[in-house]
Amino acid sequence: MLLRSRRGTEMAPAFPEVVAGATQLPDATTLDGELIVWETHRLAFERLQNRLQRRGTRAARAAEQWPAHFVAFDLLRLSGTDTRTWPYRRRRAALEAVFTAKGLSAPWALCPSTTDPDLVREWLTWGAVGMEGVVFKRLDGIYQPSVRGWRKYKVRETTEAIVGAVTGPLAAPRSLLLGRYDDRGRLEYTGRTTTLAAATSSTLAGLLAPARPGHPWTGWSFSAGWGARETLTVTLVRPGLVVEVGIDVARDAAGRWRHPARLHRSRTDLSPADVPLQTPP
Repeated sequence: MLLRSRRGTEMAPAFPEVVAGATQLPDATTLDGELIVWETHRLAFERLQNRLQRRGTRAARAAEQWPAHFVAFDLLRLSGTDTRTWPYRRRRAALEAVFTAKGLSAPWALCPSTTDPDLVREWLTWGAVGMEGVVFKRLDGIYQPSVRGWRKYKVRETTEAIVGAVTGPLAAPRSLLLGRYDDRGRLEYTGRTTTLAAATSSTLAGLLAPARPGHPWTGWSFSAGWGARETLTVTLVRPGLVVEVGIDVARDAAGRWRHPARLHRSRTDLSPADVPLQTPP
């Protein structure tokens, strides 16, 4: 069995339970989908990232502790027949038939699909479990590798956070590192923004002040992104500026935002006490 990422990385050694489950599938069949790990009523992306690094006995132990599921989106080959030129309507029907005829069970899961707008609206309320949004595909569309013939709609919300550090110089920050206080009064890191526009950077520079001794993030290191080994070079600032940002619903177990936030504006009318507390999802 081959289990590859969109970039072609072979992932089968990290997920032995998915490899073992391949015996349920028809021979010479290819599925398009996504690996997930479910933990405590939510999608646990951080568990999935952790499992990608494991091999051998460590991978086997992780499979028992944090089992993965393969959520099937599409059918690219069925028993040796190339289905990519079939319209999506036909591919979907064939995919559902495979699940029914073979009685597929874990680690296989069928991604729900509908043409009912009301049901889509209901799905978009499931942000608490980590569902980021929905994908729209044309019913008559063929499967085109490396060509986005579909659209993804992400659930986004607007909220506030406190600026605790920046990347780049204080006089011209490139991005903001954001935090929120927890229920014990500790300033927790919750995520960072996308790269700031030059005009926005210039405006924010006049609102930021150098950190005083005893900053709560002194000595901390910040990753450049999920799964990245690179750490950011940051400048700590006085945690007094509140900003309004747009975020999606993807979070880790501590409530940190998995994707960069989009800065909307500074909120000089608010104090850090006005910002929602940092809580797990």
